Amino acid sequence: MGPLSGIRVIEVGGIGPAPFCGMLLADMGAEVMLIERRPEQPGERGQDFNRFAIVHRGKKSVAMDLKQPGAAEAVLRLVARSDLLVEGFRPGVMERLGLGPEACLAANPRLVYGRITGWGQEGPLAQAAGHDINYIALSGALFHGGHAACPPAAPPTLLGDLGGGAMMLAVGLLAGLLNARETGRGQVIDAAICDGTALLTVLLYGLQQQGMWIDRRQGNFLDGGAHWYDCYECADGNYVSIGALEPAFYRELVERLGLASEPLFAAQFDPAQWPEQKEKLAALIRTRTRDEWCELLEGSDACFAPVLSLSEAPGHRHNAARGTFVDVDDVTQPAPAPRFSATPSEAPRRPPATGEHTVAVLKGAGFSASEITRLRKQGII
Repeated sequence: MGPLSGIRVIEVGGIGPAPFCGMLLADMGAEVMLIERRPEQPGERGQDFNRFAIVHRGKKSVAMDLKQPGAAEAVLRLVARSDLLVEGFRPGVMERLGLGPEACLAANPRLVYGRITGWGQEGPLAQAAGHDINYIALSGALFHGGHAACPPAAPPTLLGDLGGGAMMLAVGLLAGLLNARETGRGQVIDAAICDGTALLTVLLYGLQQQGMWIDRRQGNFLDGGAHWYDCYECADGNYVSIGALEPAFYRELVERLGLASEPLFAAQFDPAQWPEQKEKLAALIRTRTRDEWCELLEGSDACFAPVLSLSEAPGHRHNAARGTFVDVDDVTQPAPAPRFSATPSEAPRRPPATGEHTVAVLKGAGFSASEITRLRKQGII
């Protein structure tokens, strides 16, 4: 059933990190009621469209027009029997809908109200538009992404929206839930992606202030500056990654590569030698295919892994053995993580069609048949 079995969550539908946070909670067994925009036409967004919306897997879909008079009152009745709420709009939007923290906490004083935005609920940029790349740029995290000869680069949406945003919100929600169970009082969680991403750089700030990290892209030992921590092109155009940080692992790397007797590779931590060492190592890696390097290095303490595409990753023997990816209705997707020994997460359920659970959720919240009919006539559902 998952460790969050019995926890009820309201997710007000949106895009970006909020749906991913809701998915994490659903993967761990929470009942996540996704309130999404009511379709203009019947069947406008059916299961054929939604089956690829992996972030909605395991949720229950309630289709509502939150701008209609009376919609807020209906949602507040759902809030009254929920533990958590997740929303990802600009500051002030939920208040204008009549569903801000004050209204929701009045309906349920134990509610933990989670808000995720790029810039936070307050501050000079709070109302500005932005996306992952902007938030991680302001936090300092983007600066060291990529090689020195290229503009800064980072994996799409992973660092800010999901790492600094959705996961920080999930941690905040669960901490708030524990506190609410102890005190009987809910609270508001302000999860700003720029704040969370800044927090992810704490190791780098510590290194910088020890004089072990400089503000130059590809000038440090963990940003591709060192020859033993980077990606290299192989003879077939594919890439491999090397991350032999510790001296013992570096020794194994150079021994397996046949470089142990070369004086150039004796000094691991001399930045002055890194450019020449990297040039020689790159030339060596280009002499074999990725599969050939995997045969020599994979599974060793040389800290090596092939760089796989999204299409390749599910078929790798390690991922296959652990069940890291699953197929749900012929849609390949990552399996729930992390793993729990006593309360394992269930296999993911398909994403719902828009509005698939509207009537069932409302009935479960105590709405009568006549009330549901009235909501439908009013254009709320």
